Amino acid sequence: MELLTDKNRAGRTVREVLQKELGFSSNLIKRLKFSENGILVNGEWVTVRYELREGDVLSLAVEDRERDVSPYLIPVDLPLPILYEDEWITAVNKPPDMPAHPSQGHRLDTAANALAHHFRDRVYVFRPVNRLDRDTSGCMLTSNTKDASYKMYTAMTEGRIHKEYLAVLDGVPEKREGTLLSLMRRKPNSVIEREECSPDCPDGKRAETRYRVLADNGRESVVAARPVTGRTHQIRVQFAGIGCPVTGDTLYGKSSPLIARHALHSLRTSFPHPMTGETLTVEAPLPADMTALLEALGLPGAELLLQPEGDELR
Repeated sequence: MELLTDKNRAGRTVREVLQKELGFSSNLIKRLKFSENGILVNGEWVTVRYELREGDVLSLAVEDRERDVSPYLIPVDLPLPILYEDEWITAVNKPPDMPAHPSQGHRLDTAANALAHHFRDRVYVFRPVNRLDRDTSGCMLTSNTKDASYKMYTAMTEGRIHKEYLAVLDGVPEKREGTLLSLMRRKPNSVIEREECSPDCPDGKRAETRYRVLADNGRESVVAARPVTGRTHQIRVQFAGIGCPVTGDTLYGKSSPLIARHALHSLRTSFPHPMTGETLTVEAPLPADMTALLEALGLPGAELLLQPEGDELR
């Protein structure tokens, strides 16, 4: 990365530019300080205390290097629709039955493999902003650079990334709109399952999901859900907790003859762009299996559900 020092930047130290203008984390600045050619001005090494002068060219070695790439991430040509892409961010529409990243038994069939192939002409490091369960479809964000990754992580922890899901439920919530609040933890003696627990549970973590019932047929319903917190399996566990598990969820509910996975889709995500601060929104069309499920249950079609209904869930 190269920055030309203009009148507004002149007189500031390199540290001020890195911290206040570029928003670099202390870890990234430390890495640059101790990297060969990490921070250069006009081709010469400088410390972060160097005071920039108009016309100076500040060079920062923030680009990924071959040694940053995981040797276990193998590029594979897999279908993975791109919803948005620029130098810093890529948003994809992850299909169902695709894990986010490689793991035991899933080395060559993940979103990470597909993105490594998409970026095969450059050094690529997989940096997910949010991960989706294998059977959850829809919007998934990834960062393309180190600095974008830090800024997106900060935005996530500060609650500035908003995710809205569409879920089909076995049951109809008693309240048409509301907030699900509980404590969640990993289920004892299980690697995968999560559960709600009592207030005196020492390892319980706060979970909050806001929802709105969009339609129902008296037995099943379709809801828009926005997780305020980001606990593993949060939406699935909390709706099961009120007696309305996600349709097809064999872990927290029961299987369905109408769909081969749990009916949960990450419909839209809004986030501040890591460089410009502009709020962007990406939407992922409903996949065919959920569209078919809605039709079979006599619930409104995707074209109606995809329309924003009033204000954002709050």
